[in-house]
Amino acid sequence: MRYTEYAFDVPEEKIVRVIVDTDAKNEADDQFAVVQAMLSPKFEQVGYIAAHYGRGKCPNAMENSYKELETIFDLMGFEKEGMLYHGAKHAMPDKKTPVPSEGAELIIREAMKNDDRPLYVLFLGTLTDLASAYLMEPRIAKRMTAIWIGGGRYPNGGEEYNLGNDIHAANVMFASSMEMWQIPRNAYQMMNVSLAELELKVAPCGKIGHYLLKQLNEHAHEAGPRASAYRTGEFWSLGDNPAVGVLLNEQRFDYDWIQAPSVSADMSYVQTGLNRPIRVYRSIDSRMILEDLFAKLALFHQKHGKDR
Repeated sequence: MRYTEYAFDVPEEKIVRVIVDTDAKNEADDQFAVVQAMLSPKFEQVGYIAAHYGRGKCPNAMENSYKELETIFDLMGFEKEGMLYHGAKHAMPDKKTPVPSEGAELIIREAMKNDDRPLYVLFLGTLTDLASAYLMEPRIAKRMTAIWIGGGRYPNGGEEYNLGNDIHAANVMFASSMEMWQIPRNAYQMMNVSLAELELKVAPCGKIGHYLLKQLNEHAHEAGPRASAYRTGEFWSLGDNPAVGVLLNEQRFDYDWIQAPSVSADMSYVQTGLNRPIRVYRSIDSRMILEDLFAKLALFHQKHGKDR
């Protein structure tokens, strides 16, 4: 699937294959990243994988993510057949045992396909599906790039939600040879946006625009005091959109090559000297990413407003 209803064309050699792995019902920001990915003509969209977000918060987390993806596709009038996949229902029990799923199988199948276009898999939550796919078929390490929203600030690390939902998976991938782009917490939290801005620029954009603001506002009230760490009352962080943004524009002067660490039980980084370097973003161009999202939503509404 590739959305191309724009006045401009993306050169054929710039088109990349993309899989999005998302814990879509965990909070309220994944939905914005999913929509931006769906509307980006550079992306040949292979599929969307529903990810778990830990059993402690919800016993049916992965299924809830899958239903949320169905809702987004329906609101936008996009075909769901062959595009939505169930990921792992829970984290890996250890560093050697994969959790098989439709999503892991999709990653393997696409990575091993005879296709010259680069493959990127965007992880907006846990790395369970990636690590499971890698353990099931290690050859994928040389055939794709993983972009991950997760982990604490370098060099020390520390508690971070996506990492905490499967530390084993992160350690498997840090010890692999796969090319990885990591967007840690200090970078993805740069994506602050005001709710007034979303009301002005997103909510008027048809059914999907209305839904994006509505579900964020509802989640903010449901979260209660827990939300205070990253929301002041009128602002939120669209912390998953950088995974899409750096694939649209890699921001080549805003990252460092850092030797991948080992992650301890308390989510601290430990440099063992054994792992290869990975790309770690220290900052994010929030203006570019947000304006691209707003523009694509507005143009989508202009073309399909009567129906969607």
